[in-house]
Amino acid sequence: MTEIAAKYDPASCEQKWYKYWLDNNFFHSEPDQRTPYTIVIPPPNVTGVLHMGHMLNNTIQDVLVRRARMRGFNACWVPGTDHASIATEAKVVQKLAAEGISKSELTRERFLEHAWEWKEKHGGIILEQLKKLGASCDWERTKFTMDRELSDSVIKVFVDLYNKGKIYRGVRMVNWDPAALTALSDEEVIYQEQQGKLYYLRYMIDGEEGYAVVATTRPETIMGDTAMCINSADPKNEHLRGKRVIVPGVGRSVPVIEDEYVDIEFGTGCLKVTPAHDVNDYMLGEKYGLESIDIFNDNGTLNDHGGRYAGMDRFEVRRRIVEDLAAAGLIEKVEDYVNKVGTSERSGAVIEPKLSMQWFLSMEELSEPALRAVMDDAIKLYPSKFKNTYRHWMENIKDWCISRQLWWGQQIPAYYLPQGGYVVATTAEEALKLAQEKDASLTMSDLRQDPDVLDTWFSSWLWPISVFDGINNPENRDIQYYYPTNDLVTGPDILFFWVARMIIAGYEYRGEMPFKNVYLTGIVRDKLRRKMSKSLGNSPDPLDLIAQYGADSMRVAMLLCSSAGNDILFDDSLVEQGRNFGNKIWNTFRLLKMWDVADIEQPESSRLAVEWFDVLLTKTLAEIEEDFEQYRISDALMKLYKLFWDDFSANYLEIIKPIYGCPIDTVTLSATLGYYEQLLQQLHPYMPFITEEIWQLIAPRKLGESIMVTTISAPRFPIPDSRLKIVEKCEIAMQVVTNVRNVRAQKNIAQKESLKLLAIGEVDFECVIKKLANISAIEQTVEKPVNAASFIVKATEYFVPLEGMIDKEAEIERLTKDLNYAQGFLENVMKKLSNERFVQNAPAKVLETEYAKRADAEAKIAALQMQLRALLG
Repeated sequence: MTEIAAKYDPASCEQKWYKYWLDNNFFHSEPDQRTPYTIVIPPPNVTGVLHMGHMLNNTIQDVLVRRARMRGFNACWVPGTDHASIATEAKVVQKLAAEGISKSELTRERFLEHAWEWKEKHGGIILEQLKKLGASCDWERTKFTMDRELSDSVIKVFVDLYNKGKIYRGVRMVNWDPAALTALSDEEVIYQEQQGKLYYLRYMIDGEEGYAVVATTRPETIMGDTAMCINSADPKNEHLRGKRVIVPGVGRSVPVIEDEYVDIEFGTGCLKVTPAHDVNDYMLGEKYGLESIDIFNDNGTLNDHGGRYAGMDRFEVRRRIVEDLAAAGLIEKVEDYVNKVGTSERSGAVIEPKLSMQWFLSMEELSEPALRAVMDDAIKLYPSKFKNTYRHWMENIKDWCISRQLWWGQQIPAYYLPQGGYVVATTAEEALKLAQEKDASLTMSDLRQDPDVLDTWFSSWLWPISVFDGINNPENRDIQYYYPTNDLVTGPDILFFWVARMIIAGYEYRGEMPFKNVYLTGIVRDKLRRKMSKSLGNSPDPLDLIAQYGADSMRVAMLLCSSAGNDILFDDSLVEQGRNFGNKIWNTFRLLKMWDVADIEQPESSRLAVEWFDVLLTKTLAEIEEDFEQYRISDALMKLYKLFWDDFSANYLEIIKPIYGCPIDTVTLSATLGYYEQLLQQLHPYMPFITEEIWQLIAPRKLGESIMVTTISAPRFPIPDSRLKIVEKCEIAMQVVTNVRNVRAQKNIAQKESLKLLAIGEVDFECVIKKLANISAIEQTVEKPVNAASFIVKATEYFVPLEGMIDKEAEIERLTKDLNYAQGFLENVMKKLSNERFVQNAPAKVLETEYAKRADAEAKIAALQMQLRALLG
């Protein structure tokens, strides 16, 4: 027999069993006759390392995948990473700068060589870290959004949408990131409240005395002003109608236009109009034919239109221009002002609205099937509260700016012609053919490919399809078998970024949904409810916690405090709780292995225990099944936790435990080991390592066997009421045992002292009560005995005769002390209630509480007096 270690060692077991699973190819899936169960991983950025959000997300996915595998499904979890254009390019530029190399010094080809070198060196870190967690991904299927077949899919989709008239090119107001030097989509802009200033600037009226005052938070943009706008319904600015004003510090005369867009209540009711640098001003400019003056360079410095401020950073210009305008008497006043400022999700830089030539995808028509799918619950969101958020986004969808001014990514397949215009094709060779249809003299050297790349999301929106090569080869075996996938686990912050777009792509390119259920996790926060982040220093390193406590403990910790859509309040004590649970599982196993077994008669108490736990296990597994159907994964774990710790370990094993030095009967031990294995199987998706270790030790196994590929049978239900009754009876018996133990504690009676129990009413599971509470006999009575402790469970009243069981003098002393305290407490309550002013002025709830205190104290005094009378004879 294998010697069982006194303590479970996570470090050695985790490394051993993960290698074993990989060596035996348990994670790999190929299409077969079974029903598939498919999850595609939300691809983390290739720049990323494992953080607490990844821990939560991937633990949930692994639980779902492992459980599906054990339910007989052909489970396939596809891993991979996202090329993350902006973030990765920034990393490569930073690395090159440290080596004294500027991106501008390199050709595109040479820069991409550096980028691929960086990716090969750093890009797989997070996937390797996921293995420490126990993630059972099909690593043979690992994908990268810039793999050849995935990139080919992106280009093919671009060309297809362009040919359908869905993709167009034009000058539009975009969100410009001056740090990353690229356009961003609206969804990549995070609006944050910032403390700023509201500057009231004087615009002199052209040709006459007086001035108008404009309130602005961005005085540095006045060089781009081409109008002032008032509301025609605003009487206080009626004198400005039809006039012109002078832009302060610039000297340009601009017209005063009128539009109801202007908020009469904000500031002075006068609005400076800068069409090149504000989305709403741009619309006014289009409406009234105003000139657009772009005053910014791509890096956020001012260009030649900035005059003496040219070349200066925009925020330095703000400081300088305020000083200059104040010196010229052109500032009315300055106020503190809190406003929402758009920042880049990727770089953190303050966004500049900027007119720019970009590529756009028309979204309104494409999004209609995706909106219906979620609203009609063809695709279900968990929790469903996010349906409203989804609907709001989709009903107000804007065209998607899909071009980025970067080199790392899929280069836009548009080719410009020498005499103007362009062609769009999947390859340069195809582009040349199209170009030669316009001009037969053109050669390849005449074509110039658009230097921009596509938004990273334009590749990841195809993820559930492209990982199975469903764009290039739409009839291949994998896409036909694995698509649509089953569950998607992700954060609500990318519900529109990614989830909605995948649904749009699914209906456009497969004619059906990409997944059936979307589980939206919450945000991992610390116990002060702050979002965990490196910048705050409140986020532990998940790998450090795994090294200290073990992966199973970490997985349990993440799920004990998590439910779909709700934030997770994480604390290290949860990991300790996970470790303690693992220790409990291990120590229970050691206990079972310590017992000697003999072919002897099964005690009645053990027979009842086996029958009770069989029903309880079936009942609990049915409840867990329902929890999984509703994606209450945390609730399912809590039920298992209680079932193992309280019901199996604390109660069931206590009932069947043989008397010290005696063997256990074979029937009971066989049933018990069967229950224990079932519990291990149910726990395996949550705690894969310890359950594998024990499963391999509990009975002889063949090489290549594993708990992870055993079958979890469906729960046997409905359970007849007659069988469920045994669960209720056992629960009542356990309450009786608890009450007897409380009496022992209160009366200082040792557990080894056998007691007698009297009852008025029905008593079930007598043999269990006798064994666990050390009761010599349970007898029915019709009279309430004197000198006995009593309690009621359900409709039965129980009495523990105390004659000869307690130190009479010590008990009298204790009861007298308790009586004096209760009488003193009642006296204080009565003082309040006899105070007329208190009774008249106190709120009803306060009075109700005081009256309840009086009633409780009077009842306690009466009980104590009765006990004292019984002792005193």
